[in-house]
This record gives sequence, structure tokens and C-alpha cells, in this order.
Amino acid sequence: MEQQRNNMIHFGRELTGHLDAVMSREWLVTNGLGGYAMGSISGARTRRYHSLLTASLQPPTQRTLMVAGLDAWIDINGRRSPLVTHEWAAGVVLPDGYRHLESFHLDGTIPTFVWTLGDVQIVQRIWMAHGKNTTYITYTYTRGASNVRLVIKPLCAYRDHHSVTKGGYPVDVRLAADSPWPSGQMLTVRADNERATVPPRSVHILTSLGNMTPAPEWWWSFHLAQEKKRGMDNQEDLFSAATISAELALQDTLALAFTIEDDPPADWQTALQAERDRQDALLRQASLDDAPPWIRQLGLAADQFIVTREIGRASGTSVLAGYPWFSDWGRDTMIALPGLTLAVGRQDEAAAVLRTFARYVDRGMLPNRFPDEGRAPEYNTADATLWYFQAVRALAQQAGPDHPAVRELYPVLIDILEWHVKGTRFNIGCDTSDGLLYAGEAGLQLTWMDAKIDDWVVTPRVGKPVEINALWAHALRIVADLADHYGDRAAAERFGQMAERAHASFSARFWYSGGYLYDVIDGPEGDDPTLRPNQIFAVSLPINLLDERKARAVVDICARELVTSYGLRSLAPDETDYVGHYGGDRLQRDSCYHQGTVWSWLLGPFVSAHYKVYRDADVAYSYLKPLADHLKSHGLGTISEIFDGDPPHTPRGAIAQAWSVAEVLRVWRELEAALAPTGLQEAVRIGV
Repeated sequence: MEQQRNNMIHFGRELTGHLDAVMSREWLVTNGLGGYAMGSISGARTRRYHSLLTASLQPPTQRTLMVAGLDAWIDINGRRSPLVTHEWAAGVVLPDGYRHLESFHLDGTIPTFVWTLGDVQIVQRIWMAHGKNTTYITYTYTRGASNVRLVIKPLCAYRDHHSVTKGGYPVDVRLAADSPWPSGQMLTVRADNERATVPPRSVHILTSLGNMTPAPEWWWSFHLAQEKKRGMDNQEDLFSAATISAELALQDTLALAFTIEDDPPADWQTALQAERDRQDALLRQASLDDAPPWIRQLGLAADQFIVTREIGRASGTSVLAGYPWFSDWGRDTMIALPGLTLAVGRQDEAAAVLRTFARYVDRGMLPNRFPDEGRAPEYNTADATLWYFQAVRALAQQAGPDHPAVRELYPVLIDILEWHVKGTRFNIGCDTSDGLLYAGEAGLQLTWMDAKIDDWVVTPRVGKPVEINALWAHALRIVADLADHYGDRAAAERFGQMAERAHASFSARFWYSGGYLYDVIDGPEGDDPTLRPNQIFAVSLPINLLDERKARAVVDICARELVTSYGLRSLAPDETDYVGHYGGDRLQRDSCYHQGTVWSWLLGPFVSAHYKVYRDADVAYSYLKPLADHLKSHGLGTISEIFDGDPPHTPRGAIAQAWSVAEVLRVWRELEAALAPTGLQEAVRIGV
């Protein structure tokens, strides 16, 4: 009998028999390099990003889609049935293999499909080798009285993962004389796509048994439903490289591997056990035994964002902002770092990421984004650098200020403050009149609300944004406290005085007579009272920047106007520019990205702020609970980037977002110490 492991995400025929349900739920596996595989549980590709091997050729960038999917069929006593679903540009869903999907679950993060046809049951698994651009797929015959035959055709491409394949380019397919896997075969596919952004690389296809016959042909006009919704090119051609045919007796397994590595992949049994052991070790390291199942699932999801970043000939560590389309962003990395690493017992990775980004500090600024193509980093951000101080503070709080990384980074923090005092790029600098931080100039988007359409900055927020100055006051205090600990008296006194002045100015200047905080002060058109969630950081961050009455008022108005089941709206519904639905083409999507769209990462700061002012862990935790259901509705086992502002708050955007996952884990740890005395600890242990 198969033993099921940590299967918090599980569906039966109540869901798998419905096409819309299986098309809208997506699985994701990753390799720690930026490479990934993902798809809908129907087997149909609905996005250009859906693949069985998207390799990262220059970790974590140059992500190149090499194997898009499979066409899989099973012969039972002469009757052929599909184990796959395809959707075509003509508007036809054919074949409809999802009807044979009895159940689906995540084994840790390993997608596991149970196909049944009469008494025959086939269990399919998909995973990647950690640290390798290698994907494994297995089909195990677990029940039945007949011998069966699987017939599988790998559907390939060679392109940047952001584009789509237009067929007809040359592809070389060669069957190797022998294979690293005994009883199996190996095929090498090399495409010469002139539209590809990187030179041709070969992908090796290995089988554990059966016959593999080269049968090159183009398959035309697949439909990508999610791309159509995004207003993107939604038609793609793929290259069928070979036909794999394997007879299976009961308990036999057909294993496939897709790899670009020079070294042969481990056999599938060894590889599967290695990945299971790795995930079990992550859970032990995370110490989430007393957490509810969905929090433990997020402990595994957190690992998917931590990646290797190549720095010349050296290797560093970074954080991918989200799957499938984001690279590593400075802002997202620093916001996510405490939750992705420190909340799950990964101090070494936290220190490694902080050291990696320190190498890129330039003129007192962290990069905003590392372009996916491997070009030079971009520095157009006012807040990524300030969030860096919070990440260092979190490491110092957990590991102590004498941790080697904290001591090593102290001079970097001093240098950053010096640049901000004298002024750096994009008019970012300390205003000597009040000690607050000014940022911005025409045509730029420097805060996390960074949507820009050609020359139109949707939410420019030029001036003194509220969260930027909450972070600024904290950065000054963090350095002053470290300086005091290290015996740097001059720095402690200087930055301590600056922190006190910024604190006093913040408290005096940001309060709006409407009963909450201005979103921006001293902007080109004066002070901006637009009701947005950015003010929550004035309460959620450690230092009390507001008195108790004002802090509670901020939490209350955010709760009334901005909080939803899955996060906070980026704009209050009564504001003129509010848009309650996120969708359409790029212009439509970007124009409402921060105009009412719900951001799940903001739920973490809100819960922190709520607990801070009300000291009720039961109520604070209740705001997180709906996300347990969300883990089963979009990106399975993880948390989406954004949601519609209007109910039912449909998930949108990237299916897995680093700071969304991280902030839940961070605030869970924050509440954990308070849960036991209230009796909530026992309740959440059993998943309530």
C-alpha cells in the first residue's frame, strides 16, 4: 500500500472531473537555480510558461523552455485512452484525459496524479533534482490485472520562457547508442531556433525501459487560455521529438528524465528519495511541528524562491520574486527574507542573501531588479535599500548583533546612510528641514507601487511617501543601536539624534485630519490623503512612530476599508480611481495594479499591526485563516501575487509570490509565542 506523506493538498473526482477546475489549478516544482516545471492539473498547457523543463542557463536567469509537455496515452487490452488534455486554437479540447484523473495531491511539493481506467491505476509524479536542470517524471502501474502499454511523445521547444514558439525551425533528434540508465534509452534534441535569446543547448531525454523511436514532427496551434486572458499571444507550436512505448506489468515504473546536464542523472528511485529526504529535512529545520498543515506546506513553498545567483565565477544566494515570470528583485527579496529564511530556521541562507546583495550596493542603493537576461542591475527604487536594514535587523535579532554577517554588513549600512544624507540617485535624500526622506522625480516609479506604462507612471508618489519614511526612521535607529553595541560612539550619537528627529517629524507631519495617515507629503501637488495601505507600516514596524490612539485608528481604517480575505486592497473602494477587477491587456492590467488590486503580502504587516494595538492573538490569526483555503485554488500549496479587489477576490498574477508566502510565515512566528496562552495553539495544531 502506498504511504501518503504530508498531503495537505488533495483533490478527488469532486474536482478532477470538472474541466474549469483542473485548468485553473496549477502545480509548481523548482530546482534552486531559477529553473522550474509547472502546469495545470488537467495536463493542458494554459500559459506560455507551462513546461516540464524550463532550465536556468545562467542562474537564476536565462530561463529557457526546453520541454513543454507530454502527449501520453495508455493501451489496455487494445483500447487506447488519454492521460493528457490538450486545448487547440480552434476552440477544441481534445483529448480529454482529465476525465480519467481520479485524484491529485502534493507529496510535499511533488505533484502526484492518480489515473484510473476500470481496474487499472497509474500513479504519475513530477519533480526536479535540486541544483540541476533536470526533471523526472514517473508512471507507476499500481493496480490492475492486465498488462498495459504507455505511449508517450515529449513535446519540445527552445525559447526564452517569456515568448511563444512559432514552428518550423530545424530540430536535430538523435538516439544515443547507449544510455546511462540500464534497460533504458537516451535521445538528444537540439533545436536551432533563430529567435532564441541564447545559443542552442541540447536536452537529453532518458527512459528507464521500453523503446524510444525518433519521430520528429511539428504540432501546430496549441491554445494558451491564460495568455488570452492577459491579452497576450495565445497560440503556440511545439515539436514532438520521439515516440516512447513501454509495456508495464503490475508495479512496473516507466521513468523519464529531461536534462541539459553533462553528467548523467541519478536513477529515478535515488532521485525521488533524495528529494523527499531534502523536503523532510527542510520541515525539521523549520520546526513547524505544532503549526497547522497549511503553514507547514508554506514552509516547503518558501524553499522554492531561494536560488543560486552567479556572480562572475563565484556563487551567491538570492530570492526569486515569483513564479513564473519574475526574476530577483531587491525590494521583494528584502521584504521576503525574514519569512523565507529566519522563520524557517535558515540563518545561513539569510546571511548569504544579505552578503550577495551587499556586493551590488552602489551609491548607497540596492538594485531594484536583476533583469532576466543577465544585464546590469537596475537601481530605480527608494525602498529596497531601506528594507535591507529591516532584513539585517531581523538577522541580528535572531542570531545576535555579533553574528559575523551582521558585523560584516555594519559598514555597508553606514555607507548607505551617508549617501542618503548627502543625496543619491533620483532625488533621494534627507530633507534637512525636518529630517525626513524625500524621493522621486518626474517619470520615475520608486516605491513598491511601481506600475509604469510607457511614459505614464500610474502612481508616481513623488515627495515623502509614508512607508519610505517609516522605514527611514527605523534604518537610522537600527544603525544607532548597532553602533552603540559595537562601541562606535560617534555613529551612535549622530544617527540616534537623526532617528529621534525623523521620528518626531513623522508623528507631527503625517497625521491627516480624516483620521489616518497621508500617503505622501510634500509632493508636487501638496500632501496626498488618498487612502492606501502604505500607512500600516507606521504601526507594524518595531518602533512606535504613533501614539496609541493614532496607531489604533490606522489599524481600524485599514480593517474597514482595505482588508479582504486574502490581503489588503491597494486603494480604498470609495476612492475615485478604484478598480475592483484585475485583468485585460497590459494597459488595463498595469493601470489597476495598485488601484484597488489586493496584495496578499500586505496581510502580514496588517496582522502584526493588529496584534500590536489589540494584543489579541486569536483575532489576529483569524485574518490569516482564509489563506489556508487559497492554497488549494490557484498555485497549489503556495500563495498568489494578487487578487481582485471586489469579492470573491479571485486570485490573479503570478501563481507563487515570495513575499506573499514569506509574510505569512513571518507573522505566524510573531504570533506563535502569544498563541499558547490563549488556547489557540491547540486549535491551529489540528488545522482549525
